[in-house]
Amino acid sequence: MSKILKLGILISGSGTNLQSIIDNCNQNQINAKVEVVISSKAKALGLKRAEEANIPGLVFKRKGFKSKKEMDLAMVAKLKEFQVDLVCLAGYMRVVSPAFLEQFPQRVINIHPSLLPSFPGLEAQVQALNYGVKISGCTVHFVDEKVDHGPIIIQATVPVMDDDTLELLQQRILQQEHVIYPKAIDWIARGMVEIKDRLVVIKN
Repeated sequence: MSKILKLGILISGSGTNLQSIIDNCNQNQINAKVEVVISSKAKALGLKRAEEANIPGLVFKRKGFKSKKEMDLAMVAKLKEFQVDLVCLAGYMRVVSPAFLEQFPQRVINIHPSLLPSFPGLEAQVQALNYGVKISGCTVHFVDEKVDHGPIIIQATVPVMDDDTLELLQQRILQQEHVIYPKAIDWIARGMVEIKDRLVVIKN
């Protein structure tokens, strides 16, 4: 059996993608295990999810450090303490620094609620509705030094209805996030992902 991929999950909020990853790990749908959850907010519901799953949950708040780099390097040290192989941003509302990325080269991934490169940054679903697109969706991508910019691993599409509210569109996209994020992790765990410049090739 191949080596189990050790995951570190970074969150800021409710942690529904975290829960999806935990559930898929527990059901042996992906050959991975969540070793630690780090939150930028002490009251994030995702920390409760981690506690219920007996996963260590830690809080790193910017005001506790002299600089962003100092905080990120402290997080790196903790992730390495847990021997994390892959860092997954799951609703983490901070931009990780180059100093962080250097410690996990091509080993940091993110889920974003739009079809990148369309609508990067905050409130992607609002941007999609305001623009009037007919199709939206979500993207799992590798993280680089630019926001929502790195090589794309997998995407899923959802229709945008004429009478959609923000809540309805968010819910429809979130359902697909819970499908494709574990799938991307599984591909990485199986050694199926290869990066060629900006192109991610899924082998086999």
